[in-house]
Amino acid sequence: MTAGRRALRVASLGAALLLWQVLTSLDVNLWLRFEQFPTAVEVARKLAERATAGPYWEDLGASLSRIVTGFALAAVLGVAAGTAIARSRIAADVLGPLVEVLRPVPAIALVPVAILLFPSNEQGIVFITCTAAFFPVLVSTRHAVAALSPVWEEAVLTMGAGRRRVLFSVVLPGALPGVFGGLSVGIGVSWICVISAEMISGEYGVGYRTWQDYTVVDYPGVFVGMVTIGALGWLTSTAVERAGRRLTRWLPARDTAPGSAPLPRPARRKGPIGANGRPAPPPPAAGVLSSPDREDAP
Repeated sequence: MTAGRRALRVASLGAALLLWQVLTSLDVNLWLRFEQFPTAVEVARKLAERATAGPYWEDLGASLSRIVTGFALAAVLGVAAGTAIARSRIAADVLGPLVEVLRPVPAIALVPVAILLFPSNEQGIVFITCTAAFFPVLVSTRHAVAALSPVWEEAVLTMGAGRRRVLFSVVLPGALPGVFGGLSVGIGVSWICVISAEMISGEYGVGYRTWQDYTVVDYPGVFVGMVTIGALGWLTSTAVERAGRRLTRWLPARDTAPGSAPLPRPARRKGPIGANGRPAPPPPAAGVLSSPDREDAP
Protein backbone atom coordinates (compact mmCIF):
# COMPACT_ATOMS: atom_id res chain seq x y z
CA MET A 1 0.00 0.00 0.00
CA THR A 2 1.33 3.39 -0.96
CA ALA A 3 1.85 6.25 1.49
CA GLY A 4 -0.90 8.23 -0.21
CA ARG A 5 -3.48 5.51 0.40
CA ARG A 6 -2.44 5.18 4.04
CA ALA A 7 -2.81 8.92 4.50
CA LEU A 8 -6.25 8.83 2.87
CA ARG A 9 -7.44 6.10 5.23
CA VAL A 10 -6.15 7.93 8.30
CA ALA A 11 -7.79 11.14 7.06
CA SER A 12 -11.09 9.28 6.62
CA LEU A 13 -11.06 8.09 10.24
CA GLY A 14 -10.01 11.54 11.45
CA ALA A 15 -12.85 13.20 9.53
CA ALA A 16 -15.39 10.79 11.05
CA LEU A 17 -14.12 11.52 14.57
CA LEU A 18 -14.19 15.27 13.93
CA LEU A 19 -17.76 15.07 12.63
CA TRP A 20 -18.76 13.05 15.71
CA GLN A 21 -17.20 15.64 18.02
CA VAL A 22 -18.90 18.55 16.28
CA LEU A 23 -22.37 16.99 16.19
CA THR A 24 -22.31 15.92 19.85
CA SER A 25 -20.68 19.02 21.27
CA LEU A 26 -23.23 21.29 19.54
CA ASP A 27 -26.18 19.05 20.57
CA VAL A 28 -27.46 18.86 17.01
CA ASN A 29 -31.09 17.73 16.83
CA LEU A 30 -32.20 17.59 13.19
CA TRP A 31 -34.35 14.42 13.02
CA LEU A 32 -31.30 12.51 14.30
CA ARG A 33 -30.76 13.43 17.96
CA PHE A 34 -27.19 13.84 19.14
CA GLU A 35 -27.78 15.70 22.40
CA GLN A 36 -27.71 12.45 24.44
CA PHE A 37 -24.56 11.15 22.74
CA PRO A 38 -21.20 11.48 24.52
CA THR A 39 -18.58 13.43 22.64
CA ALA A 40 -15.53 11.77 21.12
CA VAL A 41 -13.34 13.41 23.76
CA GLU A 42 -15.47 11.98 26.59
CA VAL A 43 -15.28 8.50 25.08
CA ALA A 44 -11.49 8.81 24.69
CA ARG A 45 -11.16 9.80 28.35
CA LYS A 46 -13.35 6.88 29.42
CA LEU A 47 -11.30 4.50 27.28
CA ALA A 48 -8.05 5.75 28.85
CA GLU A 49 -9.58 5.28 32.29
CA ARG A 50 -10.77 1.74 31.53
CA ALA A 51 -7.45 0.75 29.91
CA THR A 52 -5.63 1.32 33.20
CA ALA A 53 -7.94 -1.06 35.09
CA GLY A 54 -7.74 -4.85 35.23
CA PRO A 55 -11.41 -5.72 34.51
CA TYR A 56 -11.22 -4.14 31.04
CA TRP A 57 -8.42 -6.47 29.96
CA GLU A 58 -10.08 -9.47 31.61
CA ASP A 59 -13.25 -8.85 29.61
CA LEU A 60 -11.22 -8.37 26.44
CA GLY A 61 -9.32 -11.61 27.00
CA ALA A 62 -12.52 -13.54 27.70
CA SER A 63 -14.16 -12.39 24.47
CA LEU A 64 -11.00 -13.13 22.45
CA SER A 65 -10.76 -16.61 23.97
CA ARG A 66 -14.36 -17.37 23.03
CA ILE A 67 -13.87 -16.08 19.51
CA VAL A 68 -10.66 -18.04 18.89
CA THR A 69 -12.11 -21.30 20.25
CA GLY A 70 -15.43 -21.07 18.45
CA PHE A 71 -13.95 -19.83 15.19
CA ALA A 72 -11.25 -22.54 15.13
CA LEU A 73 -13.89 -25.24 15.63
CA ALA A 74 -16.07 -23.71 12.92
CA ALA A 75 -13.15 -23.52 10.47
CA VAL A 76 -12.22 -27.20 10.90
CA LEU A 77 -15.79 -28.51 10.87
CA GLY A 78 -16.94 -26.19 8.07
CA VAL A 79 -14.09 -27.08 5.72
CA ALA A 80 -14.50 -30.80 6.41
CA ALA A 81 -18.29 -30.79 5.95
CA GLY A 82 -18.19 -28.54 2.89
CA THR A 83 -15.57 -30.72 1.19
CA ALA A 84 -17.52 -33.88 1.98
CA ILE A 85 -20.79 -32.47 0.62
CA ALA A 86 -19.11 -31.27 -2.58
CA ARG A 87 -17.30 -34.56 -3.29
CA SER A 88 -19.62 -37.27 -1.93
CA ARG A 89 -23.18 -37.93 -3.01
CA ILE A 90 -23.88 -39.80 0.22
CA ALA A 91 -22.67 -36.84 2.31
CA ALA A 92 -24.70 -34.46 0.15
CA ASP A 93 -27.84 -36.55 0.66
CA VAL A 94 -27.31 -36.99 4.40
CA LEU A 95 -25.92 -33.59 5.42
CA GLY A 96 -27.34 -31.34 2.70
CA PRO A 97 -30.97 -31.24 3.92
CA LEU A 98 -29.87 -30.64 7.53
CA VAL A 99 -27.63 -27.77 6.46
CA GLU A 100 -30.35 -26.10 4.40
CA VAL A 101 -32.86 -26.38 7.27
CA LEU A 102 -30.55 -25.10 10.01
CA ARG A 103 -28.64 -22.48 8.01
CA PRO A 104 -31.43 -19.82 7.98
CA VAL A 105 -31.81 -19.99 11.79
CA PRO A 106 -29.92 -17.05 13.37
CA ALA A 107 -27.20 -18.22 15.72
CA ILE A 108 -28.38 -15.79 18.40
CA ALA A 109 -31.77 -17.56 18.38
CA LEU A 110 -29.96 -20.63 19.69
CA VAL A 111 -29.21 -18.96 23.05
CA PRO A 112 -32.12 -20.75 24.83
CA VAL A 113 -30.99 -24.05 23.28
CA ALA A 114 -27.41 -23.46 24.45
CA ILE A 115 -28.59 -22.64 27.99
CA LEU A 116 -30.58 -25.89 28.15
CA LEU A 117 -28.00 -28.03 26.35
CA PHE A 118 -24.68 -27.09 27.95
CA PRO A 119 -23.81 -27.24 31.66
CA SER A 120 -22.13 -23.79 31.70
CA ASN A 121 -22.70 -20.43 30.03
CA GLU A 122 -19.11 -20.42 28.76
CA GLN A 123 -19.64 -23.57 26.69
CA GLY A 124 -22.93 -22.23 25.40
CA ILE A 125 -21.34 -18.98 24.19
CA VAL A 126 -18.57 -20.90 22.41
CA PHE A 127 -21.26 -23.08 20.78
CA ILE A 128 -23.13 -20.01 19.50
CA THR A 129 -19.89 -18.49 18.19
CA CYS A 130 -18.99 -21.72 16.41
CA THR A 131 -22.46 -22.04 14.88
CA ALA A 132 -22.35 -18.47 13.59
CA ALA A 133 -19.10 -19.04 11.66
CA PHE A 134 -19.78 -22.65 10.66
CA PHE A 135 -22.34 -22.10 7.92
CA PRO A 136 -20.49 -19.34 5.97
CA VAL A 137 -17.36 -21.51 5.96
CA LEU A 138 -19.28 -24.62 4.92
CA VAL A 139 -21.13 -22.94 2.05
CA SER A 140 -18.02 -21.20 0.71
CA THR A 141 -15.99 -24.42 0.87
CA ARG A 142 -18.72 -26.41 -0.86
CA HIS A 143 -18.92 -23.99 -3.77
CA ALA A 144 -15.13 -23.62 -4.02
CA VAL A 145 -14.56 -27.38 -4.18
CA ALA A 146 -17.41 -27.92 -6.63
CA ALA A 147 -16.03 -25.21 -8.95
CA LEU A 148 -12.59 -26.83 -9.30
CA SER A 149 -11.68 -27.96 -12.79
CA PRO A 150 -11.62 -31.79 -13.08
CA VAL A 151 -8.54 -31.52 -15.29
CA TRP A 152 -6.29 -30.99 -12.27
CA GLU A 153 -7.57 -34.09 -10.50
CA GLU A 154 -7.38 -36.22 -13.65
CA ALA A 155 -3.80 -35.13 -14.24
CA VAL A 156 -2.77 -36.22 -10.75
CA LEU A 157 -4.66 -39.51 -11.04
CA THR A 158 -2.86 -40.37 -14.27
CA MET A 159 0.43 -40.14 -12.35
CA GLY A 160 -0.74 -42.80 -9.88
CA ALA A 161 -1.85 -40.60 -6.98
CA GLY A 162 -4.42 -41.91 -4.52
CA ARG A 163 -7.56 -40.22 -3.22
CA ARG A 164 -5.79 -38.82 -0.15
CA ARG A 165 -3.05 -37.31 -2.30
CA VAL A 166 -5.65 -35.76 -4.59
CA LEU A 167 -7.50 -34.30 -1.61
CA PHE A 168 -4.50 -32.69 0.07
CA SER A 169 -2.51 -31.79 -3.06
CA VAL A 170 -5.23 -30.64 -5.46
CA VAL A 171 -8.67 -30.16 -3.90
CA LEU A 172 -7.88 -28.29 -0.69
CA PRO A 173 -5.13 -26.04 -2.16
CA GLY A 174 -7.31 -25.23 -5.15
CA ALA A 175 -10.27 -24.34 -2.94
CA LEU A 176 -8.27 -22.15 -0.52
CA PRO A 177 -9.28 -18.78 -2.06
CA GLY A 178 -12.96 -19.63 -1.65
CA VAL A 179 -12.40 -21.11 1.80
CA PHE A 180 -10.76 -17.93 3.07
CA GLY A 181 -13.62 -15.91 1.64
CA GLY A 182 -15.94 -17.86 3.93
CA LEU A 183 -13.54 -17.49 6.86
CA SER A 184 -13.49 -13.70 6.41
CA VAL A 185 -17.28 -13.61 6.54
CA GLY A 186 -17.39 -16.07 9.43
CA ILE A 187 -15.08 -14.09 11.71
CA GLY A 188 -17.29 -11.01 11.39
CA VAL A 189 -20.48 -12.95 12.08
CA SER A 190 -18.77 -14.60 15.06
CA TRP A 191 -18.14 -11.23 16.69
CA ILE A 192 -21.77 -10.20 16.22
CA CYS A 193 -23.04 -13.37 17.88
CA VAL A 194 -20.50 -13.61 20.70
CA ILE A 195 -21.25 -10.05 21.81
CA SER A 196 -24.99 -10.71 21.67
CA ALA A 197 -24.59 -13.95 23.62
CA GLU A 198 -22.48 -12.21 26.26
CA MET A 199 -25.19 -9.56 26.65
CA ILE A 200 -27.88 -12.19 27.15
CA SER A 201 -26.22 -14.94 29.19
CA GLY A 202 -22.63 -13.93 29.85
CA GLU A 203 -21.05 -13.12 33.19
CA TYR A 204 -18.04 -11.28 31.77
CA GLY A 205 -16.72 -10.17 28.42
CA VAL A 206 -16.89 -7.04 26.25
CA GLY A 207 -20.55 -7.60 25.40
CA TYR A 208 -21.51 -8.19 29.03
CA ARG A 209 -19.67 -5.04 30.16
CA THR A 210 -21.27 -2.95 27.41
CA TRP A 211 -24.75 -4.06 28.45
CA GLN A 212 -24.02 -3.36 32.10
CA ASP A 213 -22.92 0.17 31.19
CA TYR A 214 -26.19 0.67 29.34
CA THR A 215 -28.28 -0.49 32.29
CA VAL A 216 -26.59 2.09 34.57
CA VAL A 217 -26.87 4.83 31.90
CA ASP A 218 -23.10 5.10 31.44
CA TYR A 219 -23.17 6.09 27.75
CA PRO A 220 -19.43 6.82 27.45
CA GLY A 221 -18.83 3.28 28.73
CA VAL A 222 -21.24 1.92 26.12
CA PHE A 223 -19.28 3.64 23.37
CA VAL A 224 -16.01 2.35 24.82
CA GLY A 225 -17.41 -1.15 24.41
CA MET A 226 -18.46 -0.40 20.82
CA VAL A 227 -15.03 0.98 19.95
CA THR A 228 -13.36 -2.05 21.55
CA ILE A 229 -15.56 -4.47 19.62
CA GLY A 230 -14.84 -2.67 16.35
CA ALA A 231 -11.08 -2.68 16.96
CA LEU A 232 -11.03 -6.37 17.88
CA GLY A 233 -13.12 -7.29 14.85
CA TRP A 234 -10.83 -5.30 12.57
CA LEU A 235 -7.70 -6.97 13.98
CA THR A 236 -9.06 -10.50 13.73
CA SER A 237 -10.45 -10.08 10.21
CA THR A 238 -7.14 -8.56 9.09
CA ALA A 239 -5.30 -11.54 10.56
CA VAL A 240 -7.54 -13.96 8.63
CA GLU A 241 -7.06 -12.06 5.36
CA ARG A 242 -3.29 -11.92 5.76
CA ALA A 243 -3.16 -15.63 6.52
CA GLY A 244 -5.17 -16.22 3.36
CA ARG A 245 -2.79 -14.15 1.23
CA ARG A 246 0.21 -15.98 2.70
CA LEU A 247 -1.27 -19.43 2.06
CA THR A 248 -2.30 -18.53 -1.51
CA ARG A 249 0.98 -17.00 -2.67
CA TRP A 250 0.81 -19.24 -5.72
CA LEU A 251 -2.10 -17.22 -7.13
CA PRO A 252 -1.15 -14.87 -10.01
CA ALA A 253 -0.70 -11.24 -9.03
CA ARG A 254 -3.48 -8.83 -9.99
CA ASP A 255 -2.96 -5.30 -11.18
CA THR A 256 -5.85 -3.98 -9.07
CA ALA A 257 -5.50 -6.07 -5.94
CA PRO A 258 -6.93 -4.19 -2.91
CA GLY A 259 -4.24 -2.64 -0.76
CA SER A 260 -1.44 -3.10 -3.26
CA ALA A 261 0.24 -0.80 -5.74
CA PRO A 262 -0.42 -1.44 -9.46
CA LEU A 263 2.13 -3.51 -11.29
CA PRO A 264 4.45 -1.57 -13.61
CA ARG A 265 3.66 -1.72 -17.29
CA PRO A 266 6.26 -3.16 -19.64
CA ALA A 267 8.44 -0.54 -21.27
CA ARG A 268 7.60 0.38 -24.84
CA ARG A 269 9.98 -0.58 -27.52
CA LYS A 270 12.04 2.35 -28.69
CA GLY A 271 13.09 2.65 -32.32
CA PRO A 272 12.22 4.23 -35.68
CA ILE A 273 8.55 4.45 -36.62
CA GLY A 274 7.43 3.02 -39.94
CA ALA A 275 5.01 4.48 -42.47
CA ASN A 276 2.00 2.78 -40.86
CA GLY A 277 2.74 4.28 -37.43
CA ARG A 278 4.14 1.05 -36.00
CA PRO A 279 7.74 0.43 -34.97
CA ALA A 280 9.91 -0.31 -37.97
CA PRO A 281 11.38 -3.83 -38.21
CA PRO A 282 15.03 -4.23 -37.21
CA PRO A 283 17.63 -3.91 -39.96
CA PRO A 284 18.92 -7.15 -41.51
CA ALA A 285 22.05 -8.71 -40.12
CA ALA A 286 25.38 -7.85 -41.66
CA GLY A 287 26.05 -9.72 -44.88
CA VAL A 288 22.39 -10.58 -45.48
CA LEU A 289 20.57 -8.84 -48.34
CA SER A 290 16.96 -7.81 -48.08
CA SER A 291 14.46 -9.67 -50.29
CA PRO A 292 14.23 -7.08 -53.17
CA ASP A 293 18.04 -6.94 -53.62
CA ARG A 294 18.77 -10.61 -53.02
CA GLU A 295 20.49 -12.27 -55.94
CA ASP A 296 18.86 -15.40 -57.29
CA ALA A 297 20.87 -18.56 -57.07
CA PRO A 298 22.02 -19.96 -60.44
